[in-house]
Amino acid sequence: MYILKSDDFLNFKVDKKMNTNDFLRERGFSSRLIRKSIREKLIYLNGKNLQENKKLKLNNIISVKIPDELPNGLVEHMPLDILYEDEDIIAINKPPYMVTHTAKDDLSGTLLNYVCGYFDEISLKRKARFANRLDRDTSGIVIIAKSAYAHANISEQFERQITKRYLAIVQGILEKKEGLIEKPIARSDDGIKREVNYVLGKYSKTSYKVIREYNNMSLLDVQLYTGRTHQIRVHLKSIGNPIVGDSLYNCKSSFINRQALHCYYMQIKKVRTAENIEIYAKEPDDFNFLK
Repeated sequence: MYILKSDDFLNFKVDKKMNTNDFLRERGFSSRLIRKSIREKLIYLNGKNLQENKKLKLNNIISVKIPDELPNGLVEHMPLDILYEDEDIIAINKPPYMVTHTAKDDLSGTLLNYVCGYFDEISLKRKARFANRLDRDTSGIVIIAKSAYAHANISEQFERQITKRYLAIVQGILEKKEGLIEKPIARSDDGIKREVNYVLGKYSKTSYKVIREYNNMSLLDVQLYTGRTHQIRVHLKSIGNPIVGDSLYNCKSSFINRQALHCYYMQIKKVRTAENIEIYAKEPDDFNFLK
């Protein structure tokens, strides 16, 4: 009876005796966010506003209101390929040639702009918080959180437990049809590229499995175990099989106008229930040259 059912509230059932602040900290709220929430009258105990650090009883319901926010990007409208959505996150299949986030040279036409537009369409007054990003020419799954709390939860998952799989078309026929690459990666001297560097590099781990082969090219199913910049591109080049169309680590291709890399699968947990979610993005049309 005390649960506030609007999507604007996070509801938690008290499962052990403790005070409000400790209870919320155990659920991922920072001390700063707790103080801010109390100050702005966003915390409720059994449906009534709470303005102090109070001792809780078993089965009490703590509700935290998610405040309205102004958009954090230019609001632009474009149909989005929405793969999954709930009250806390949205998963979008990002097309190639689109920048994920705004920057000095990309203030419009980015995924951020279009997500702000979608939030406007559904009357959701929130910032768009990206849990992951993809390079401009990489397509596939991008996760956006609808609140600071959801973003903190998903970001923590990305650091330790999210399964991410990619499709990559590489140059050559691999002798080993599946394998594991564990090579440290560091920034190269030009400040743009990354490279395998056994002295300065950070531990990086990637696995691959060949799906099909054609015309001296191979389609791989690739899994990331660490999240270094350009990790898949660097690791596949390091074994002599750079990604087709990758102008930074290989060369341009007559088959495809970008690097042939697509994030097609993620397994994450729902923010509020920890239920497993599997998200799929279909193989992109411009991969059709590899039959």
